[in-house]
Amino acid sequence: MAEPFSTRNRRGGKPSDAYNLHMPNVIVIGAGISGLAAAFRIRAAIPGVKLAVLERAERAGGNVGTDHQDGFTVERGPNGFLDGKRSTLELCHDLGLKDQLIVASEGSRTNRFLYQNGEMFKLPASPSGILRTPVLSLLGKLKLLTEPLRGTPKKLPPDETIEQFASRRFGKEVAATFMDALVTGIHGGDPSKLSVAAAFPRLPMFERETGSVIRGFMRAAKQRRLDTLARGESPGPQRMWSFRGGLRTIIDALSEQLGDCVKLGVDLRRIEKTPNGWLVRGSGTEAWSADAVVVTCPAHAQAELLMSVDEALAIEIAAIGYTPVHVVAIGYKREHAPLDLDGFGYIAPQRTRRDALGVQWCSSIFPDRAPPGYVLWRVLCGGMSRPDVAAYDDETLLRCVHAEMKITMGVTGEPAFHKVVRWPRAIPQYLVGHLRRVERIESVAASHAGLFLGGNAYRGIAMNDCTERAGWLADSVARFCRLPV
Repeated sequence: MAEPFSTRNRRGGKPSDAYNLHMPNVIVIGAGISGLAAAFRIRAAIPGVKLAVLERAERAGGNVGTDHQDGFTVERGPNGFLDGKRSTLELCHDLGLKDQLIVASEGSRTNRFLYQNGEMFKLPASPSGILRTPVLSLLGKLKLLTEPLRGTPKKLPPDETIEQFASRRFGKEVAATFMDALVTGIHGGDPSKLSVAAAFPRLPMFERETGSVIRGFMRAAKQRRLDTLARGESPGPQRMWSFRGGLRTIIDALSEQLGDCVKLGVDLRRIEKTPNGWLVRGSGTEAWSADAVVVTCPAHAQAELLMSVDEALAIEIAAIGYTPVHVVAIGYKREHAPLDLDGFGYIAPQRTRRDALGVQWCSSIFPDRAPPGYVLWRVLCGGMSRPDVAAYDDETLLRCVHAEMKITMGVTGEPAFHKVVRWPRAIPQYLVGHLRRVERIESVAASHAGLFLGGNAYRGIAMNDCTERAGWLADSVARFCRLPV
């Protein structure tokens, strides 16, 4: 049965009176990193809030999770998070996890590779590296290095694909190699379809503000150093972080902090507006009432739940598509892996149509991820370019991955360990027009007082984006709960 509760002050008292006398009731839908972080921040922003986090799955974390098996530590989704944004590190500190953080190896920061034409090429990390790389022709190198001379066009396109933007700024060779690899590795998507403004917003921003992407990155790096010094920290390059026990650590800490607020295995059916606020219905007679509802589950699930609230809004949200990406964690004896390189891993540009989009060398990034004498890699398969591979059964997928590792990594023995993790809807695809769609979604959602949308379907897919958005959601909910009634 629903438990009606409202902050509404029907006697017309001051907003502060309503807030003090009637603690607001907030429901968060989705117990991934977005929902858990939002709930944690909401509770801090609104002392005494009545809070529930509802999740359909039997485990919290969404795509974030860690499995420990046979001495191997396997990340089910993200492999770590960067410190370019502070939101996730700050969340870790607030959760008391500072002493459990580990930083990725130096080699994984500087050594990243591209696999094409049957060879492994190190991606250049400096102007001198660009001059030496065999991946680009002399003309391709000149196009890239002279990017700062092009300035800002008088008339900028309203929305470009990543391929169009990269070709215009850096030349077609760079677009077909480095940018393709970047998109493949981060989004598992197609650079000829993804919006550069949505997927990589800093690139067009740098062009507008400085007349150059390269100059913009240099200016941002300088500002980052100044900000680091202002915090009393030693400046340094951007680094990747995780935890000794894997990323599951932050999910467990959030779940522990929220306690009984988190309800798993809830069969959610729809969200309804009521005269006193909101009602979230489950199967049968299950229902939860609230003054505010924060929806952070994937876009297709959000659309399903909101159809009875606003059909047009639900249709817009449902139009955000996802790409399938499956993780094949595979371990070998070190003696059977002659190319166990000190680095992050490699990407195969999608135009090469390899069975593996890329490989993360997990035991090189975080050395404790494999037992002594073994290596652990995560092979990413599927994406927009190879949905056929995503459709393989586990046995076929493993066989293809092992064959690929013999070709690209030169393995000489059979796998000593493997684990397949399937994500049929892994990564939202920010196609051209995505930001305009998000603006329409946010405008319509704002017309429904007490409804807030989050998750990685809208303005960033990385953990940092999710934890940063969680803070914004908490502030928005807190402001709403203090409004006059």
